[in-house]
Amino acid sequence: MADGVPPAEDALVQVLTDVRRYLGWHRDTAGEELQLAGAGSLEALVAAVSVEVTVEGSSAPPVVVEYVEVAGESGTPAPVDEPPAAPVEPRALAARAQPDAVPLPLLPPPQETSGASASAEPPHLDEVRRQLGDCKRCKLCSGRKNIVYGVGDPRARLVFVGEGPGAEEDHQGIPFVGAAGQLLTKMIAAMGYGRDEVYICNVVKCRPPGNRNPEADEITACQPFLEAQLNAIRPSVIVTLGKFAAQTLLRTDTPITRLRGQWREYVGIPLMPTFHPAYLLRNPAEKKSAWTDLKAVMARFPKPGA
Repeated sequence: MADGVPPAEDALVQVLTDVRRYLGWHRDTAGEELQLAGAGSLEALVAAVSVEVTVEGSSAPPVVVEYVEVAGESGTPAPVDEPPAAPVEPRALAARAQPDAVPLPLLPPPQETSGASASAEPPHLDEVRRQLGDCKRCKLCSGRKNIVYGVGDPRARLVFVGEGPGAEEDHQGIPFVGAAGQLLTKMIAAMGYGRDEVYICNVVKCRPPGNRNPEADEITACQPFLEAQLNAIRPSVIVTLGKFAAQTLLRTDTPITRLRGQWREYVGIPLMPTFHPAYLLRNPAEKKSAWTDLKAVMARFPKPGA
């Protein structure tokens, strides 16, 4: 052992002596801060000793007593500094307070944000709509009558995402109210829901001229608001209608014929791609395939109380 450290056979006696000195030191300093000459340098410490103390005749396990001898203190023990505790994230504190709680899946923000805003609660749907404003972020604004934002339950478990508004939707400012919308309403009813129990929105919020497909720059301009809507709702499952909705959220160019009917994920949320109702009106034979997709959703996420 190093000089000044007691031999093993006298360890217990020396520990008790040191404890007595330590208590006396506390009594004499009466709460004053301990000042060590050369504090912060390794040279200030001469030895650190750990001793197991066992009380004869007791069934309790040995107790480890630690003390430090400081240079110039003649063996007077000083408290051993503990390393500072790592900072605990608020979510970790909440998990400790409620160990059985299952946190809601938190979706990432729709666009890059600062660290402070990224940790904030997601905005409400109304706030996302205010941010959208009288949108002129792409060329579709020049020909629209109304922005077609979305409709339904802001806390819906089930969200349907389509492509873009048609003529009737542009006129009313509500998604899926034309012929394709009537078919979607029947599909939703067949699943046991009403339109007011789900949420319905589109990739782009303004009607493409002549009901053409939305173009890449138009999707890029609108995508942050679609993702913000999903971030605000945080549904249990998403059903995408047609290739543009599926390809946009999944960030893929895989054809809808290969995507449909296969479970995917959008930032941790199960996503089922299926055909767009407008496509089903043109190709009635595919309604059976679409119904198979919806039955898969019903089997995995049955309506509560159904």
